[in-house]
Parts: sequence; C-alpha cells; structure tokens
Amino acid sequence: MVTRLVLGLINFFIGLAEIILGLRVILRLFAANPDASFVQWIYSTSNVLMEPFRGIFSTAVIGQYHVLDFAAIFAMIVYGLIGMLFVYLANYLTPHHTTTVVKE
Repeated sequence: MVTRLVLGLINFFIGLAEIILGLRVILRLFAANPDASFVQWIYSTSNVLMEPFRGIFSTAVIGQYHVLDFAAIFAMIVYGLIGMLFVYLANYLTPHHTTTVVKE
C-alpha cells in the first residue's frame, strides 16, 4: 500500500516536471509571446527546474525568433532517468510479501 503511494508521488512529480519542461521547449521553439501570462508562468516555473543545467549546452536559434533549447531537453532526459531510478529503488527497498497456499 505504501509502495503504491510512493510510486504514485514519484510518477506525479516527475511527470509534472517533464510536462513543464516540454511546454518550455515547445513554447520557445514556436516563438511564443513572452508577454503572455501563461508563457511567463511556464518560463518562471521551469527556471527552477533548469537551474542545474544552465550553461551545459548552448541554444540553437532557428530563424529570427525560434529557439531550440538543448539544455531543457537534456533536463527532461535527466529528470526522467532520476525518476526511473527512484521507482526502481522504491520497488527494490519495499519488502514483497508472498503467500503460498497449499491444497491438500
């Protein structure tokens, strides 16, 4: 029961981080208006997630305004791998009870 709760929380928070970073990549790629409130919210929320990855990769400018954010894509990969590691550890560290039924 506790394992399902822990796994659900891990999947929820990693999935939320992936969605926010994915939206950042899409909005920057399609040159979304940075003055729009939703775009500002996505950029400010994803800045916290992007902090460890700043400066690793440069961004690629496509055309005049379109940007491919390699650091955000790399962050998505790393957060996905960290999530997989936490799920594995939660499954590994949780004792699994098995019941053997003997019919006579």
